[in-house]
Amino acid sequence: MHLKSSLNYQELQPTFLERELRQYKRTLLLNVAILLGLTVTGTLGYHFIERWSWFDSLYMTIITLATIGYGETNPLHLEGRIFTITLIVLGVISISYIAAQFTAAIANGHIYNIFQARRQRKIMESLDKHYIVCGFGRTGRQITAEFAAEGSVTFVVIDSDPNAIAQAEQAGYLAVQGDAALDHTLFFAGIERAVCIVAALPSDAENLYTVLSAKTLNPEIRAIARASTEEAIQKLRRGGADEVISPYITGGKRMAAVALRPQVMDFVDGILAGSNRSFYIEEYRIDNPSYVGISLKQASLRAQTGALVLAIRRVDGDLIAGPDGNTEILQGDVLISMGTPEQLRALNKLLSPLSKKQNILRLPRTK
Repeated sequence: MHLKSSLNYQELQPTFLERELRQYKRTLLLNVAILLGLTVTGTLGYHFIERWSWFDSLYMTIITLATIGYGETNPLHLEGRIFTITLIVLGVISISYIAAQFTAAIANGHIYNIFQARRQRKIMESLDKHYIVCGFGRTGRQITAEFAAEGSVTFVVIDSDPNAIAQAEQAGYLAVQGDAALDHTLFFAGIERAVCIVAALPSDAENLYTVLSAKTLNPEIRAIARASTEEAIQKLRRGGADEVISPYITGGKRMAAVALRPQVMDFVDGILAGSNRSFYIEEYRIDNPSYVGISLKQASLRAQTGALVLAIRRVDGDLIAGPDGNTEILQGDVLISMGTPEQLRALNKLLSPLSKKQNILRLPRTK
């Protein structure tokens, strides 16, 4: 059950642009209130001081505040002239103040930011089945680069640093300035419609808070977190993270693997990352009843598509590496397959992609 239905979405706009939009809305309303107040005051003043009709009083007030210079509607008494002088002074001060604010808003780019905030809000509301990357540091930049290389992944970057947001936008990414650990920031990024959140913030505590918030707002979302220590790995897992990655541990294992098996690592890198790949690895969940309860040989997936089934992950978590033709396919199995983009597209027509419950269809892009 999502929490958005019980909250006012318009109150969940914590970004810098949205805060600026609210501020200038309040300023605009204040300026309008000042002008209306002067108009009402002038109309009442002329009506009761000079005993004019309501229309004549309003007309005299408008031409006085606008400093048009028309003649008096009716002859003024001394009290009326004093009141007119006061009204002119107040009108000039108020209009000058409003004009100065408007000019400053244009000069500082605030008007542009207001339209940008509205545009950003519409884009965020249209997102669905997307990824959220929290943190645009060194780790976050690499993650977004890999997402961008896929070509078919929609993602949003969240960071509290305006410089990081500027760099993300310069790279062509959709970015939100805000604290990823706060619920309203995640709501603005469409947490309830996202399929995965990656917490790549520099602090383990921030990543933990982000995962806790994300899992509370959307229990079905897949949460991947960055950790600096082994203790943080355990805490993040207890906090609800589906996967926890330590750059130091992973980096050490990778360096050892490259030293011991360089050709293997080159091959693995070539199919897991990058934009110039010849082969891809994809995951497919078995939901099609036609392929449940039969062997791989009977399914003839290799013969029909050319894709190779590297492993099968059972529902209970058991991994079968290098399955042979006699391996039975069960309901809910996840097939890890390798092939060219064309082969995997053909396989996708036969099998359901992983996360079918979220209606995801992310295929390798064509060159």
